[in-house]
Amino acid sequence: MRKIIVCTFLTLDGVMQAPGGPDEDTGSGFEHGGWQKPATDDEVGAAIAGWYEDSDSMLLGRKTYQIFAAYWPNADPGNPFTERMNSMHKYVASRTLTSVEWQNSTLLEGDTVDAVRELKASDGGNINVVGSGDLAQTLMEHDLVDEYRLTIHPVIIGTGKRLFADGAVPTALEPVSVSTTKGGTVVGVYRPKGKPSYDSY
Repeated sequence: MRKIIVCTFLTLDGVMQAPGGPDEDTGSGFEHGGWQKPATDDEVGAAIAGWYEDSDSMLLGRKTYQIFAAYWPNADPGNPFTERMNSMHKYVASRTLTSVEWQNSTLLEGDTVDAVRELKASDGGNINVVGSGDLAQTLMEHDLVDEYRLTIHPVIIGTGKRLFADGAVPTALEPVSVSTTKGGTVVGVYRPKGKPSYDSY
């Protein structure tokens, strides 16, 4: 069984929107695009590279797919991520796209939840969900996420799309590994372990 791994960059207040650049995603009037680079360091890059060592595919929503497909085919070949991102298989969940042109991309057909269940049961390595907040929330709702790999950066934005938005399914998490970089970014890997328990002091 392949694992579905949500790989996401977050601000300290949980915002995941547009980490990569000012024009990446201005939906809902978001004005803080590009918040990640000033709040990161070399250790973060090394940790992110490790996220891909046991994965051979990405699962992307439409918006993230289009952002990546416009960038990575023409990205600097000296960037160690360029070859990796282009060579990995990409599965794309979209209600509106009719085709996908980026190399090694497949448009999922039919119901997304059913298609992801089939992917999990197929042969291959783990599958990283990168960005794709709406898709990630759908997968969480249907108990399809096996692991979260998160970088939590020392910056507060105050507005924007959040991975764990209002209405997220209450879930207990088991920490697999948690570390802090020299720049103050928390790099955490967590696995769902059922419903939270409750108690009082």
